[in-house]
Amino acid sequence: MLNNYNAEDKVLLAVDCIIFGFDQEDLKILLIKRDFEPEKGKWSLIGGFLKMTETLDDAANRILYHLTGFDKIYMEQLYNFSKIDRDPAERTLSVAYYALINIEDHDEKLIEQYSAKWFSIDEAPSLIFDHNQMVQKAILRLRRRAISKPIGFELLPEKFTMRQLQKLYESILDEELDKRNFINKINALDILVKLEEKDMTSSRKGSYLYQFDKEKYDRNVEDGITFKI
Repeated sequence: MLNNYNAEDKVLLAVDCIIFGFDQEDLKILLIKRDFEPEKGKWSLIGGFLKMTETLDDAANRILYHLTGFDKIYMEQLYNFSKIDRDPAERTLSVAYYALINIEDHDEKLIEQYSAKWFSIDEAPSLIFDHNQMVQKAILRLRRRAISKPIGFELLPEKFTMRQLQKLYESILDEELDKRNFINKINALDILVKLEEKDMTSSRKGSYLYQFDKEKYDRNVEDGITFKI
């Protein structure tokens, strides 16, 4: 039985956040240029250390708020990373979270302050420590969640076109989707509200705008209707 805490090893606990965004064309990830050693000047996930007065979720929310200015972001705990030599400076465990934000709503000044930058997933630079592994696990988790839960709407503006929605899912799944089949699947879910407004930037005729109807989705869940793309 453990009865002497002072005799036990002490380790640091970090929280690292994989922040995904969508710019109407590509799935993107927000990275920062590290301004301290080790690995100063290299690209990194945004992270920080757990404080004595925080839960892990508290720490993740604090870190996300400092970088984005948002305190209500979709996030999910992903995985823990405990390789002994993962951080050359100190014995450090890391708990990774992934988060989804609408790029249009982020605070550009805060991101500039932290020397952060959005990268397309397939053009992102190599990252420090085991952060590349964290990103890969986050992408796989996002893909699994996106086809079974409507979390993709977190990445879109409040009003969006059907083309933007399809492009989002193609970016997440990294595959081309048949337009007719995709629209039929979305319409069958009955979770969108078609607006009288149009996006006139896409064509001369314009494209109708839609909104996600969370109340409809919640009723579907209660009725046993599952979300599946």
